[in-house]
Amino acid sequence: MITERQTDSNAMWGGRFSEGPTAIMREINASIPFDKRLWQQDIAGSKAHLKMLVSRNIVTAEDGQKILEGLNQIAAEYAEKGVPEDWSLEDIHMVTEKRLADLIGAAAGRLHTARSRNDQVATDFKLWVRDAIDMVDKGLTALQMALVNRAEEHAATVMPGFTHLQIAQPITLGHHLMAYYEMITRDRSRFYDARKRLNQCPLGAAALAGTGFGIDRHQTAEALGFDAPTANSLDSVSDRDFALDYLMSATQTAIHLSRLAEEIIIWASQPYGFVSLPDAYSTGSSIMPQKRNPDAAELVRGHSGRIAGCMNALVMTMKGLPLAYSKDMQDDKPPVFEAHDLLSLALAAMTGMIETLTFIPEKMRKTAEAGFSTATDLADWLVRQAGIPFREAHHITGSAVRLAETQGVALDALSIDDLNAIDPRINESVKAVLSVDASVASRRSYGGTAPDQVRLRIKDAKQALGLH
Repeated sequence: MITERQTDSNAMWGGRFSEGPTAIMREINASIPFDKRLWQQDIAGSKAHLKMLVSRNIVTAEDGQKILEGLNQIAAEYAEKGVPEDWSLEDIHMVTEKRLADLIGAAAGRLHTARSRNDQVATDFKLWVRDAIDMVDKGLTALQMALVNRAEEHAATVMPGFTHLQIAQPITLGHHLMAYYEMITRDRSRFYDARKRLNQCPLGAAALAGTGFGIDRHQTAEALGFDAPTANSLDSVSDRDFALDYLMSATQTAIHLSRLAEEIIIWASQPYGFVSLPDAYSTGSSIMPQKRNPDAAELVRGHSGRIAGCMNALVMTMKGLPLAYSKDMQDDKPPVFEAHDLLSLALAAMTGMIETLTFIPEKMRKTAEAGFSTATDLADWLVRQAGIPFREAHHITGSAVRLAETQGVALDALSIDDLNAIDPRINESVKAVLSVDASVASRRSYGGTAPDQVRLRIKDAKQALGLH
């Protein structure tokens, strides 16, 4: 008998769920719409597992050959037509197993001996994340190359350095760009560490307790390029640290890309005018014909929030799960897939922008000269040449800045008489340190902004990147 409550519920489900709870369960339970992306890793894992089963005489060579030929055919079908989405079969593993049975009959059932979908999906996902890390590293390397090449081009180009978005000291554009090279170097190291940590194979852990079959987990691990099999079957199927490592590394990278994107956006604005955006990475306005909008940079900046959201989503999914596998873990893949797609696109866009941006050195120099950016050089000169304690020198320099502001001139335009009136210990030789060129040239400490130091860091970077 159908109750009023059931009728109301069916009405709420609407036409899409005309079958009621059965249809809802099928949709919430199915992961094939997104885990079909693992098909190459799933086929590779199955082939390695099959080879091991045959070598251990758990599956006959005859059945093994049939299964292998079937897997090859399925791989060819997937490559040509894509993976069919049969929601009743739930996931990529069952879709492939069903197709294998259609092709070769009962022998297909032997492939799942001594494994479970739990260790199978953990293996597939690790393989996918490992491949994703390798792809991201190529993108990061390409961005580093672009940064290094533009930095070399502008190793001596003067620009204002900022703190609090206030003009602080003159620096070189090459030095500024190389700061992002260093950030990306750390990003690459995080992905490298994540890859190294994940490279243990869960296959053969089965559902959670291992298996009674005489399998060789070291063989399958080696066949799939892992360093070793995982050491605990419970941890093997419940671990998603590798996915979190990927997302956390991706988030840090996205933050760095967003910071660079923000600077490009600021630099491209009319009050700054430090860069001109290429047409390929900007758009016009539907109403204001003069506009050139930095849309690509803004989207890179926006994508960083989405990537961080993906990281947070998986953290929240995993935070309270008991051992071993829980169905919540089916939600592990969508945030990783989304973050990877967004990060790959952001890297490509940022690399393209850096390669094709037109820098406007004369505007950078003019801004650096207008902001009293050599004030610290005056204070340093007072310490070095007059033996004045830095705090006193700081006070004297502040008075000089106020005078320059009153006269509406740069510091190096003040006369010696003006400077003497502030402090009689200042002499003509101070003029040598008050220009922006003299300022950047003097910053020759290791890692400093002096052009010769920038060129040394570029040389190191090119060697690290294999650029000769």
